[in-house]
Amino acid sequence: MESALEEIEFLALSSNRVEVLGHLASGRHTRTELADATGASQATLGRILGDFEDRSWVRREEGQYVATATGRLVAEGFTDLLDILETESELRDIVRYLPTHAMDFDLQHLADATITVPSQTRPNAPVQRLLDLERSADEIRAFSHAFNEQSLAVIEDRVTAGEQTFRVVLSQSAVDALAGSADLRQRLASLLDADDAAVRVREDGIPLAVTIADDVVHLLLRDENGVLQASVDTDDAAVRSWAHDTFDHYWRAATPLSVEEFEE
Repeated sequence: MESALEEIEFLALSSNRVEVLGHLASGRHTRTELADATGASQATLGRILGDFEDRSWVRREEGQYVATATGRLVAEGFTDLLDILETESELRDIVRYLPTHAMDFDLQHLADATITVPSQTRPNAPVQRLLDLERSADEIRAFSHAFNEQSLAVIEDRVTAGEQTFRVVLSQSAVDALAGSADLRQRLASLLDADDAAVRVREDGIPLAVTIADDVVHLLLRDENGVLQASVDTDDAAVRSWAHDTFDHYWRAATPLSVEEFEE
């Protein structure tokens, strides 16, 4: 363990070492090519390549350098570690709001996600991000414990105009909340009457607020008091697969909501 940590420290203390090893893991390079690619001086490259040769991470062949099998292994592993730490840094401030118990995918798949948080000038920024996605999507699928008024208005306008298809699974509490407002009840009734919309209800509740807008998966994140803290959205294939599978699971187990039942 100690020797492995020493090797990690050896690489981590020099971005030049990481870059050189990464370039050599992808193919053969001369020292001049490495200098151009990394900006390292010839003297620095000489030390780095010597250290790598001592560790059998690279070998020299006809004036060029290339990573050995173990060198490629180290390069790939260190790159994975860097990616993990970069993702952790991005998620650090919001991870406590992520419903990880219900998210059946590795958090690494959120590496390129768009994270939107409220600010003093844009306290509703996470919802605005969702609205932007909903306004441009041809197809919306969602499963959620809540359905905010702005999303309902956008989706109802687009669906009734023939510009969007919409399917959603809502918790019973979300439907009850909509039924408690005459305006929201009217908008949901309009959706229920549209050919390109369908709403189902899950009595057992839904621990997430997920919207699939075409190829983008969007999650609204709230704290234990229900206060909006952030949103996360991504088009990562693994997250999309999880979202589609979860939607299908909720959809099959939910009860269709009709206009007549809702108005009662």
